[in-house]
Amino acid sequence: MPLPIPVPGRFALLFAAQFTAVGVLMPFLPAVLAGHGLTAQQIALLLAAGSAVRLLAAPAVGRGADGFGDARTVLVLAAACATCTVTGFALAGGLAGLLLVAVLHAMVSAPVVPLSDALCLGAARERGFDYGRVRSAGSLSFILAAVAAGQAVEWLGAASTVWLAAAGFALTALAARGLPPLRAGGGGRGGFRAPFASPAFRRILPLSALIQGSHALYYGFATIHWQAAGLSPGVIGLLWAEGVVAEVALFLWGRPLVERLGAPGLAGLAAAAGLVRWGVTAETAWLPALAAVQLLHALTFGAQHLAAMRVLSGLPPAQAATAQTLHSSLGVGLASGLLTYASGPLYAAWGGQGFWAMAGLCALALPLVWRLDGAVRTVDAHRS
Repeated sequence: MPLPIPVPGRFALLFAAQFTAVGVLMPFLPAVLAGHGLTAQQIALLLAAGSAVRLLAAPAVGRGADGFGDARTVLVLAAACATCTVTGFALAGGLAGLLLVAVLHAMVSAPVVPLSDALCLGAARERGFDYGRVRSAGSLSFILAAVAAGQAVEWLGAASTVWLAAAGFALTALAARGLPPLRAGGGGRGGFRAPFASPAFRRILPLSALIQGSHALYYGFATIHWQAAGLSPGVIGLLWAEGVVAEVALFLWGRPLVERLGAPGLAGLAAAAGLVRWGVTAETAWLPALAAVQLLHALTFGAQHLAAMRVLSGLPPAQAATAQTLHSSLGVGLASGLLTYASGPLYAAWGGQGFWAMAGLCALALPLVWRLDGAVRTVDAHRS
């Protein structure tokens, strides 16, 4: 039975649950793998393997959800399976065993976030609530989870974060089960090619690849880098959480900014912020400087995410799950996988200076903003 609370609240619970899992895994999974004796290159291999699997798994499941017409059921099953597979990061041993766990977990967890976004955007269109405000529950959950994970690592060891993640995925399955029977796509036709008919969709993909992909070294090695610089796990958890505080503020109160800038302006703001953030991170591990630039996560991640959601929300509802999962794979996953794999040798060779390469990706994104602006203006002209 659906939960006896308003629909926006149900989606807020869904995002809060799934980002509990993300909030404990993203900062500390590399440390868990390092605790199993893996080298930097092996850690990069496992993280990249997971990203590679998501490239195929997410669009396949998304297309199936559009054809099946019941993305909620697909989401429940995916989250339930992820609950089981994530425990393997604590139980398995050796490179081969952990690689198998990484592949299986990526396969079942890949559609969880994009299907949630597709369902929420569809419900927001139908019922008139603000996607950003609802999505902020996920960011707030990420903050609390990252802080809790930092303390858990200090008290119980890195492997404790795996069990926290399993609890998050289990709650995600329960929250998804409590959603109303909304359709993400409703059996739309056109296959994987349909979203590419939109010029704005084609333009947002490389922007997300460059800007979101620029987080690869941060996600893979920031914790290890900061630990080597002498920062404690608790402080590192606070640094991860601090950046998301500003992201929450953007999601909660940034609607006027989103309406004013539109997708192109948001993407340009995200790219410019990335230049500053990764440049400073490359040059220093001084805590006050890190605390200052961590606030830019609201722009490097949050603004680009909202830019992409604005583009995707303009596509036909029958393409919702397909478009979301294609963006998750081609717009984020492909670049993140390649860059995550590259980040191992990059960090091994250059250490923190490798963040300059991430800044360079954001510089490459800036000229592409103009192409997105032209595509969006063309779509708006046709609508008017």
